[in-house]
Amino acid sequence: MATPVRRPAGRGPAARRTAVGLATTLLAVGACGATAAGEEAHRETNAACADRVYTGMTQAQRVGQLFMGGIAATHPSSTDLRTLRTYHVGSVMLTGRSSAGTAATKKVVDGARAQADTVAGKRVGLLVSTDQEGGQVQVLSGPGFSVMPNALTQGSWSTATLRSRAETWAKQLKAAGLDLNLAPVADVVPASLGTRNAPIGRYYREYGHTPSVVTSHSGAFAAGFYKAGVLTTVKHFPGLGQVIGNTDTTANVVDSVTTPTSASLTPFRSAITAGSPFVMISSAKYTKIDSKHLAAFSPTVINSLLRTKFGFKGVVISDDLGQAVAVRSYTPAQRAVNFLSAGGDMVLTVKASAVPAMVQGVQAKMATDASFRTKVAASVHRVLTAKASARKLTCT
Repeated sequence: MATPVRRPAGRGPAARRTAVGLATTLLAVGACGATAAGEEAHRETNAACADRVYTGMTQAQRVGQLFMGGIAATHPSSTDLRTLRTYHVGSVMLTGRSSAGTAATKKVVDGARAQADTVAGKRVGLLVSTDQEGGQVQVLSGPGFSVMPNALTQGSWSTATLRSRAETWAKQLKAAGLDLNLAPVADVVPASLGTRNAPIGRYYREYGHTPSVVTSHSGAFAAGFYKAGVLTTVKHFPGLGQVIGNTDTTANVVDSVTTPTSASLTPFRSAITAGSPFVMISSAKYTKIDSKHLAAFSPTVINSLLRTKFGFKGVVISDDLGQAVAVRSYTPAQRAVNFLSAGGDMVLTVKASAVPAMVQGVQAKMATDASFRTKVAASVHRVLTAKASARKLTCT
């Protein structure tokens, strides 16, 4: 997510094979000593499982897999839970702030998981996520959770220390029932900009002020999480380090510096090479990459740069499209359709109440646009493959 401000205290076969098994990353493979052949076999197994589940789904269930809806980390409202259940939403984000600890959080997560869809009598498990970066962006705290320092502090540690501590933090999330962290931040904030950078620098969310430090330490953070079996999301592609405004609270946030070859993209490229399963897309506009569209709605950013040039094959998730001011001039339906049309896979909305209009917009577009239906099918497969990697699908 772009900032901690948003959340009130209360936030064809060949194509299918390209989406395979990214949760077991090269970093994790290295740690476990697995062979390349073994990794490929694991990926093929996950893809086959995703295919099987997809085949058994209704269209409504498939569309639901394209969404991640927010519920309060403390006491989710029955209305929000009912909305997610009604629209078959396949992933959940715990929002707001909770100091209740791991055991209490696990009860909240278990309650949400209990309403997940079933296909052929087997539950299609939810992916449950939150923002657990550290510093002012730590949704979950209390008994069982460490107090995580901000990323700038983490960036001052050795990579070995950060990797070890990240593994501990990941185990805590896992104990609370979560599968996915919407972190690490890979944005490079120049020292000359510092805290004038509203979304990142102001909250010390960057690991450092150079591409090399951000690359090494965002990678170490991710490696620790992978070792503990928790997925991560590198964000906010192609970077929020050069902007002044905050897309959560400001419209027309523009980066007029970043190009497709900027050094600030190095942390993202490194994360993708290492097998990052999720990449989150910024909602700012990058005039030297695509001057016509916000990144979240840009085929140039998502397909040309991220998919083609950087070779990313995993799940492309949006930043919040539910209540961020950056997208307020678009209807909820337009936000979802535009993101998926541009090549995105999973629409994140911290407001569960935005889901009905978004789903209806996607279904309406599918009814009239064959190419859009093809994109949706590919995206659902990517999401299901990630779930298979996270052992949220049962195919045996």
